[in-house]
Amino acid sequence: MQADPKWLVLLREKYPPGSRIQLTEMKDPYNPVAPGTMGTVDHVDDAGTVHMKWDDGRTLGLIPGKDRFSILPPEPTLLKLYMPMTVDCYERNGYGDLEDEPYEMSDDEAVDYADNIVAALQRERMPEEAARGLMTYYREDDSVNQKVRSYTFTAEARNGKLWGVAECMVVGELTPEELGLLKDNISGQASDGFGEGFEQREIKLADGRELYAHLWSSEAGWFIETEQALFHPQPAQGLPERCFSTLPDSGELIMIKRGESGYWRSDWDTGDPEKNRVLADQQNARLGVSKAQEEAMVVGSMFGWGAQGADPKAYEQEQQPGGMKLE
Repeated sequence: MQADPKWLVLLREKYPPGSRIQLTEMKDPYNPVAPGTMGTVDHVDDAGTVHMKWDDGRTLGLIPGKDRFSILPPEPTLLKLYMPMTVDCYERNGYGDLEDEPYEMSDDEAVDYADNIVAALQRERMPEEAARGLMTYYREDDSVNQKVRSYTFTAEARNGKLWGVAECMVVGELTPEELGLLKDNISGQASDGFGEGFEQREIKLADGRELYAHLWSSEAGWFIETEQALFHPQPAQGLPERCFSTLPDSGELIMIKRGESGYWRSDWDTGDPEKNRVLADQQNARLGVSKAQEEAMVVGSMFGWGAQGADPKAYEQEQQPGGMKLE
């Protein structure tokens, strides 16, 4: 029997998935879960039963108002959102004065100053942000506000590059729509809020130079992405285990393996780009690899398997002739 819809809304708000429960007494007359058992809320069904995953392996549900138990809100977990970070450096001239124009540090140089930038980001935090970080300024009374307890900016050197990082403490899991709203808010803080002020603060080095670090850039390549999608992307559905293609500059015959970066030179290379293209098409036909799959494999191997172009659906409507066509 379905419970009153308004009652269900209250129950689901009170017992969200992931909440921890400690049982005091279960009224089940046959085989109740033992008092004191801990468990995790799975969901609340339309009848109002709180379905459980008990720590002892059982799944017997709770009936609010009948069974006795206490609820512990779910512990927040860390969600890290990454964005490319750039660093400008002002050097001292022969007179000891700062140069009029800075130069942009290379990735290799910028990562050496990650600790200085992290410390500067921490100094920028305000006392009123102690509890919720920049979520203090989130004005919407929505599920993002309820789930995201806090977020703050820091920096991290990873894979030879300096990244700005929004460290978010989140209760439960964000839906794709909620994650999009959170990204929009963080992007705004990186560009026009916190980040706008931070990039104007000098970071003084012991050798007299000054750095200015940027969480946001107007360049087209700027983005914000989860740790999973950026560093551990899953290949798109519908990709073959391997395929053949040719390099755009030399026409060399290569092989690409799903989920792996770069390519492998093929022992079957003929030295002739046209013959290699024919050979790639023949081998792909033998493997059952379509042109759309080959194009997607090329993009995945070069730009990451989470890239939009690493999905064969992006090429199914309009096929591109020839080998690797990268803009």
